[in-house]
Amino acid sequence: MDIFFLGIVIFLIVLAIFDLVVGVSNDAVNFLNSAIGAKVAAFRTILIVAAVGIFAGAAMSNGMMDVTRHGILTPMYFSFYDVMCVFLAVMVTDVILLDVFNTLGMPTSTTVSMVFELLGGAFAIALLKIISGTTGADGTLLTLGDLLNTEKALSVILGIFLSVGVAFVVGTLVQWIARLVFTFTYRVNGKTTCADGNMGGLTSSSLKIGVFSGIAVTIIIWFLLINGLKGTTLMTPEAKDFINDNTWYIIGGGIGAFSVVMTLLSALRVPVLKFVVLLGTFALAMAFAGNDLVNFVGVPLTGLESYKDYIAHGNGNAGTFLMVSLMDSAQTPMIYLVLAGVVMVLALLFSKKAQNVVKTSVDLSRRDEGDEMFGSSVVARLLVRHAMKVSAKVSGIVPAPVSRWVNSRFNADAATLEEGAAFDHIRAAVNLVLAGLLVALGTSLKLPLSTTYVTFMVAMGASLADRAWGRESAVFRITGMLSVIGGWFITAGAAFVMCYIITNLMFFGKFFAMFVAVVTAIVLIIRSNIAYAKKKTTVRENDMIFRQMLREPDEDKRWELLCRHIRVSNTAHLRFVAETYEGITDAFLNEEYRRLRRAATEIEEERKELKRQRRREIIGLRKVNPILAMERNTWYFLGNNSVGQMLYCLKRINEPCSEHVGNSFMPIDRKYVTSFLSYRNEILKIYRRAEDFLTDGNAAAADTLRADAMALQSSISGYRKRIIDDIQRGQVNIESTTVFLLIVQESQELLSSMRHMLRGISKFQN
Repeated sequence: MDIFFLGIVIFLIVLAIFDLVVGVSNDAVNFLNSAIGAKVAAFRTILIVAAVGIFAGAAMSNGMMDVTRHGILTPMYFSFYDVMCVFLAVMVTDVILLDVFNTLGMPTSTTVSMVFELLGGAFAIALLKIISGTTGADGTLLTLGDLLNTEKALSVILGIFLSVGVAFVVGTLVQWIARLVFTFTYRVNGKTTCADGNMGGLTSSSLKIGVFSGIAVTIIIWFLLINGLKGTTLMTPEAKDFINDNTWYIIGGGIGAFSVVMTLLSALRVPVLKFVVLLGTFALAMAFAGNDLVNFVGVPLTGLESYKDYIAHGNGNAGTFLMVSLMDSAQTPMIYLVLAGVVMVLALLFSKKAQNVVKTSVDLSRRDEGDEMFGSSVVARLLVRHAMKVSAKVSGIVPAPVSRWVNSRFNADAATLEEGAAFDHIRAAVNLVLAGLLVALGTSLKLPLSTTYVTFMVAMGASLADRAWGRESAVFRITGMLSVIGGWFITAGAAFVMCYIITNLMFFGKFFAMFVAVVTAIVLIIRSNIAYAKKKTTVRENDMIFRQMLREPDEDKRWELLCRHIRVSNTAHLRFVAETYEGITDAFLNEEYRRLRRAATEIEEERKELKRQRRREIIGLRKVNPILAMERNTWYFLGNNSVGQMLYCLKRINEPCSEHVGNSFMPIDRKYVTSFLSYRNEILKIYRRAEDFLTDGNAAAADTLRADAMALQSSISGYRKRIIDDIQRGQVNIESTTVFLLIVQESQELLSSMRHMLRGISKFQN
């Protein structure tokens, strides 16, 4: 039995390594998005700076390990077997949840996962003890308050969720003030962000940037570096006493000294804002590791300590040996923390998933228009409408001169960004300083605040204050933000419920259930990674074309990229229409209801994809020669609307077919099947030829193809009339033949829409 427990501990440690990789992939957004979004340095440089911060933070995170030891449960009332059930259930649940969210490219919270998993597992064991009438040392019945550290757990949970609102409000307010001071056009490092090339005064610009940078650097160093060092042997008791006694003098002196130094460096054209952002990236990565390392290795290391105590003093009684030793503070060997830091650094440098999650956060906070990852929702539309009404009322109260002055400070069109940047260095610095400040405050109080919550909501608040959410994008950005926040709350509920169930299964199923859980976790991890790899290999070509089009400075090349994007997207749509049309008709003829239901979902997804591609291509039209765009946009919309009509044809075919087959009505008379399949195969050939045309762009081939499609339409029209005659003569089943007639009619419409699409594309590109 002891050997089996050793196997569980080893598996926990192995899962901890995987959890470190998955967790860093998920939480890379916390410390990378500001530096990457502002393009302050090369991507490799940003990663190196963050990696150093992670390693330093991991080596200094010993104090946070107490959360897993006695922050949620009261281990003096839990046996060794109890805590092993909880710890194994936590790790199995955690890896599965985090990998699912990473694969979807959604930033979730490792802190929320860990806290609610521990809470769910501990709650499961606590209920069993209460039901069985377990008593304490004094003979009194134990209550939920005795078994769970409810006060600490509540403070942790409240801290996590309150940080959402606090971070958003603080981020909005501070960024609004910062923008009033700097505007979007300021002189920095001897250059200007003004689109017209106007330079601000050297003295005033350097002074503003110097003071701003001085405050930022002081906050970063004080709250992140000194605060992080307080928990290590590098900080002696005398040094701690000196810092505590002279806190405000040190902060005031730091602001003054750093402001002077940064002002002089700015006047000498040194990139101080880039330095601030990189320093903030280092410090936030360090705070992330110090705060969040417990989420990844806290449970396995606590399990290891529990196993050591059990082997030394348990006498083989796993079900009765109580874990009183976990009531003491953690004394984690430095080697474990260093090794964890090495794994985190390697995961950051080589993880592809990390880049996917960073993209979600940067896209939601960028200043300019581009590809919107999310659609709109009812809640987002309501919020936007009410916000516009409130804004109108406030504008009516504020004096006109004040309103004009404020609006002049937020004129983003007058500024230029770094090539490929989503926002400027001022906002990046605000994001990092505020996020680091809030996370460090939580760490100093030994509250594992969610760095994901804090950094994401600060970024969202700052982007809102920067007026990055225009009327054309606000509803999409809010939907995206709500989707991410909703994912966090789903994580909390799913973590609690899943870990509660798994803990119960392990408690009653004993070693067999534990073995099954371990195998299940391994299988799901492997499947998830295989699925993610496949997903990455099937990324649509036009995603890369669109990003290239946005970055391309040459107008002629942008036009070529736009035409290529339209060809690629329309080819994909044509292929989908042909495959789905074939699938729906086969399902109807063979009475496959599930296939028809699946087709309905796929059609809706393709309609959303068409809308997304149309928005991209309209953005592309705005970036080409205006005269050329005016000449060609009518033909573009003809082609695009024709694709939309094809999808509607599929929907009009699928709905009655699904209803007919779902009701188990009589199938179509087999005498129609052979002739229909002949016509259908001709339609599919036409569609394949249309795909070939979009690939090579031969205008003559388009004319021939349209003529062949028209001839096929005429032939199908005669076939349709014969079906109508059969219905009139009463020789067939009315229900099935009526649905079949609709399929034939919509088949004609598919050909007609394809002809219009070919005409539009030909005229647009030629």
